[in-house]
Amino acid sequence: MPGTGGSTPSRNGNSTVTRSTLRQQLADALRDEVLAGRLQPGQEFTVKEIADQYGVSATPVREALVDLSAQGLLDAVQHRGFQVHEYSLDDYREMIEARSMVIGGIFRADKDYDTGSRTTTVLAGVRRRGEEARRAATAGDLTVLIGYDLRFWRELSDLFGNPYLADFLHRLLVQAWVCAVQHLRRLPDLRGLLWARHTELVDALARGDAKAAHEIVAGHNTHCLALVERLAAG
Repeated sequence: MPGTGGSTPSRNGNSTVTRSTLRQQLADALRDEVLAGRLQPGQEFTVKEIADQYGVSATPVREALVDLSAQGLLDAVQHRGFQVHEYSLDDYREMIEARSMVIGGIFRADKDYDTGSRTTTVLAGVRRRGEEARRAATAGDLTVLIGYDLRFWRELSDLFGNPYLADFLHRLLVQAWVCAVQHLRRLPDLRGLLWARHTELVDALARGDAKAAHEIVAGHNTHCLALVERLAAG
């Protein structure tokens, strides 16, 4: 991404599009920095520091940081810049409760699922993401897992939910990962500890078994909460 700030087109329309794209790229990159643990909870930084790091102007950086603040990942610090939001264990418990309600609503046990050709085709692609997530979880590769996990849930919620639920769920998932990684990254080896039933969920949905899907989702929430609570307790 360094150097992209110097290629702004002269036309106002193209300039707006380019800045908007750069703003999103910066927001995604900084979110990934937080998820990777390279930006720690409570860590402060300025717009200028980020602009210098990525070799871009201050405007798209400021816009990206405001976007991340609106998502609950950063806090604005008066006269100093921004800092990574510090989530508590109680915050995580509430995130899991909210996530459970949203996902449970999408995959509720009494819901009839469309298992037609389009759904089958989309699920095949989602299953591939789920398989990659399962492999990463089994190997304890947290960075790879987070990327595939977020994409996995986004595609499933787009298919079975509605755009508002999908957007809300994605935000909850990002926040939950940001909260969880500060505990998970303390462990030198995560093999066998991370939830890895992505493909089982896809298979249940593919055969129209809403009850099984609901049970797998409930197990997912229970597993994640128990693991973070145990790590937080030391």
